[in-house]
Parts: sequence; structure tokens; C-alpha cells
Amino acid sequence: QVQVVESGGGLVQPGGSLRLSCIASGSIFSSRTMGWYRQAPGKQREWVAVITSGDFTNYADSVKGRFTISRNSAENTVYLQMDSLKIDDTAVYYCYVSLPSGLSWGKGTLVTVSS
Repeated sequence: QVQVVESGGGLVQPGGSLRLSCIASGSIFSSRTMGWYRQAPGKQREWVAVITSGDFTNYADSVKGRFTISRNSAENTVYLQMDSLKIDDTAVYYCYVSLPSGLSWGKGTLVTVSS
């Protein structure tokens, strides 16, 4: 069973930066597509970014140019570097791993952007 654990959330002012980390257990890490979703209060979960096993990346229009997803296979970790943060980026951020059986999710990490 794959375990997915996010970290790095917190409180940041508008225009600031945060880096989220996602550690996935198991030797399957480097061969799997992974990504991030987020869910703001009172809103539906929204896809944010993805990175494939071949390191192809893609982003939601709302974060393109501000967020960067990357992976460190040696550490089984995927990162989400978030720059130029806006109040609208406030949400719980969830990491996922794409498996043949479906998506495996972490419990999320809260990002609050506020002055």
C-alpha cells in the first residue's frame, strides 16, 4: 500500500513563497505520475499541477508561471514551489500518486495566504 504524506504548508503574506513536499512510500515512486490538487473553503477540489515519470510537467492556468513542480527520485519526494502567492491560493493542498488502481491521496497540508 502506498502512503502519501504532504508537508510545508503554513501562513504566508501575499507575494510570498512556500515550498510543499510530498513523500510517497514504495519503490514505485520514480515510475509514477504524481501531482497536486487543492481545495479552498467552500469550493470544489481543483487540479493544480502534475509531473510524469518522464518529468513532463503541466499546470493549471491559475498557477502557471508562479508554481513549479519537481521531483527528487532519490528521496521519493515531489515538490511544489509556490511563488508570488495570492490570497486566492489559500487552500488545503493534496498530493496524489497515480496507480493502476486509481489515485492514492495524502491527507493534505493547509496553505493560508493573508496579510
